[in-house]
Amino acid sequence: MPVKPAITMDEIARLAKVSKPTVSRALSDSPLVNPATKQHVLAVAKTHGYSVNRNAQNLRNKRINTIAVSLDFLSHKKNHISDPFIFDLLAGVSEALGEANQDLLLCAPIHNDTDAFRQILSSKVADGFIVLGQGHRESMLGEFAQHGAPIVVWGAGTDKTPYCVIGSDNFMGGQLAGEYFLKKGRSRFLFAGDTTFREIFLRRAGLERATEDSEKEVTIDNIALSHFSFESAFDAASNYLKAIAEPPDALFAYNDTAAMAFIKAFRDNGLKVPEDISVVGYNDIPSAAYFSPSVTTIRQDPYQAGELLVSNLMRMLEGIPPESATIKTELIVRET
Repeated sequence: MPVKPAITMDEIARLAKVSKPTVSRALSDSPLVNPATKQHVLAVAKTHGYSVNRNAQNLRNKRINTIAVSLDFLSHKKNHISDPFIFDLLAGVSEALGEANQDLLLCAPIHNDTDAFRQILSSKVADGFIVLGQGHRESMLGEFAQHGAPIVVWGAGTDKTPYCVIGSDNFMGGQLAGEYFLKKGRSRFLFAGDTTFREIFLRRAGLERATEDSEKEVTIDNIALSHFSFESAFDAASNYLKAIAEPPDALFAYNDTAAMAFIKAFRDNGLKVPEDISVVGYNDIPSAAYFSPSVTTIRQDPYQAGELLVSNLMRMLEGIPPESATIKTELIVRET
């Protein structure tokens, strides 16, 4: 019995009553095709048993459908990443890449400079980059982007940042924390975090902004944390409490891990949370809700972030200018 010849893209275009380029774009999930047309083309292709030859498609597009993802290893001592949020964010990116039919290449810690990034692109290992955490790499990432490299960064930018930035409203997050403390009648604030990082600086600035219109006299003390780990935050908190005459009555920590470390230090020094000190963290990692006491925090959605990071990089690869975006933050009130 003769084998029925496979249906071609030309025939799919005729049956769907669209052009062949539209079929090609729809099958590759291009943002240039509107969702209704894309769904129609995919339905026709599925009905008639058309399957995409991904290798041939990659050759035509000169793409390998692999995206390199770089974490901010340089900001973490001995590459020890203790903040679970970065892995929630990585999960959000991974899910969005899967929906876009893209593979994920996780860059090794040594791949953290312009030459290494260029080598990945020139050797056709990846089509573009998603960077999770700009850290202190802003100048390097800017230089890479100015050479025309497709790159989207999770972080905090300015009007002059030369690459696409997706981030949360860090300033508003800090303001929400400050307003919460004021409602609790607090006046001696402590901010814990390294403000040489732009995101953390904005959280501190938002906290200060909340106090500017307050009729109550408010002080804000600062403690810079040298490393992003529970242990270093706990040691810094313990040393700080030994050195001061009067403890704060409110703590805003740059992330939930640091918030929990400070709560332990407060307890060890005979201070009660929230009776003596109100605490707000940042990120709303899963353990924040189950810590005792459960941590009041500023939430940012890692899956919305992942979707925006991936969709903007896909736009760049299609020749469409990306759009930097800020996702909203919200205060999640719990026991602290």
